[in-house]
Amino acid sequence: MKKSSHKNIVAIIPARGGSKGIPGKNIMDFCGKPLLVWSIDQALKSKYIQEVYVSSDSPRILDVAESAGAKAIRRPAVLATDRSSSEEALLHALEYIEKTQGQSVDIAVFLQATSPVRETSDIDNALRTFISRKADSLFSAALLDDFCIWEKKGRKLRSITYDYKNRLRRQDRKPYFLENGSIFIFKPEILRRNQNRMGGKIFFYIMPLWKSHQIDNCQDIEICKYYMQNKILSRELKLKKIGKIKLIVYDFDGVLTDNKVVLNEDGIEHVVVNRSDGLAIGMLKKRKLKQLILTTEKNRVVALRAKKLGIPLISGVEDKKSALLSYCKNNGVALDKVVYLGNDINDLEAMKLVRYPACPSDASLEIRRISKIILDKRGGEGAVRALIRYL
Repeated sequence: MKKSSHKNIVAIIPARGGSKGIPGKNIMDFCGKPLLVWSIDQALKSKYIQEVYVSSDSPRILDVAESAGAKAIRRPAVLATDRSSSEEALLHALEYIEKTQGQSVDIAVFLQATSPVRETSDIDNALRTFISRKADSLFSAALLDDFCIWEKKGRKLRSITYDYKNRLRRQDRKPYFLENGSIFIFKPEILRRNQNRMGGKIFFYIMPLWKSHQIDNCQDIEICKYYMQNKILSRELKLKKIGKIKLIVYDFDGVLTDNKVVLNEDGIEHVVVNRSDGLAIGMLKKRKLKQLILTTEKNRVVALRAKKLGIPLISGVEDKKSALLSYCKNNGVALDKVVYLGNDINDLEAMKLVRYPACPSDASLEIRRISKIILDKRGGEGAVRALIRYL
């Protein structure tokens, strides 16, 4: 086993191939990775989980899972229909795991692939709660302390979560807890005895309400992306010390400019740049951080701006990916220590190489989809200054 523990703790991620609402949902692109891989990565980083398993009837899903570091469980088609329950998949997975491991599982962690808006710390904190409370089962939940819910019975309405005749202040109301579907933890004997993941001594682990979003339909995708990019990925970047970042790469048009050009009657181009970006680049230079402008443009204005800023320029390149690889190799910079600030599809392949792809708020949809941080400034309106706030 890869991690030391007095208990055999495994994570199980069911991910069947058939999805009518969103075809191929479990391996669709989500913030630069197949959706399933987010849950795999979170579980692999856990301090307590020994092994991560993905149960699926789809060979393609299982290939993705194994490439991401999980172990594959081929689920029979009869257990992967629209009417199949998660409990059936979990029971089959536990039987497979215990048979192949040659030992019983003490604690099972069930993660839903369609609930990517979580962090490894949530999994570990939930496990600590489960173990310290000597629980038999646990579910992740969100606190509902200001939800006025009604139900309809026949022609009558009834207030459920509060008394409408005695409308108390929010802080005086009875709290309710929403099972958010992100994390379930249970002892295998509970599942086997009850045919249910919940039973025995039940506890819950509280997560913020925004982490309760999951992907069931197309509208959910953009909501989950927003929270993943702006609540989780941007915070991860903030937590990285600037000393670990060795290079920041900037596209020119649409990043250092507003992507517009003024052409006079002599054919001379004029662009608008932002002084706050120049100040930000100067601040980074004082920290001895390498910076580079990488652009397909060949005109004189780009060279003049690079000279003014005092940073290297690679211009007139059609293949930015190759140019970036060459620069990093020649300058001894690892790609996992690079921030790339780009805005359009000619930056796409180069941005996929680096650990920290970033973009202005008005970047193209393709770029926003892969960016770990989406800035609150448009290109040419202080995007670089906004970037260093994260550094």
